[in-house]
Amino acid sequence: MSEEIKQIAERLVGLRDALDLTPEEIAAACHVDVETYRGYESGEKDIPVSFLHQIARHYGVELPALMFGYEPRMNAYFLTRKDKGVAIERTKAYKYQSLAAGFANRKADPFMVTVEPTAPEAPFTLNTHPGQEFNIVMEGSMHLRIGEKELVLHEGDSIIFDSTRPHGMKAIGEKPVKFLAIIF
Repeated sequence: MSEEIKQIAERLVGLRDALDLTPEEIAAACHVDVETYRGYESGEKDIPVSFLHQIARHYGVELPALMFGYEPRMNAYFLTRKDKGVAIERTKAYKYQSLAAGFANRKADPFMVTVEPTAPEAPFTLNTHPGQEFNIVMEGSMHLRIGEKELVLHEGDSIIFDSTRPHGMKAIGEKPVKFLAIIF
């Protein structure tokens, strides 16, 4: 795993220790099996942003504290210039840029997400998290799966959905897809 994943894993262990919880308690609270959670803590298993969002909401911590290791400080506004959001590349296929990492007590988490193309027959990586998610395609086209429903979104198309349903996306064609994702 990448150095970024290892650092996030260390922050998960630190949070669990600070809250005096067992891996079993956190796994149960976040609806994952304990072996999956232990894989997250060890840095051996890729940690979905949706899982980090769920941990942050459940335990009342800011998502950037888990993802990037710092607490947001701004409370009037937070400006993110084009392509300057705090970035985390968790896998070669996905790149997340937080657009509000420095804004404290926000009600939603906006990300600019870039998904690199894969083979059309490659399986979807599905995840779930509490709340809702809004996506609008900024560049390219994406194949989106929500539960058993599969949709194609092109530049300018948007969708809002119940993010407790398993969902995932893939770029269509040979170019990456870039979209704004707002989790709330």
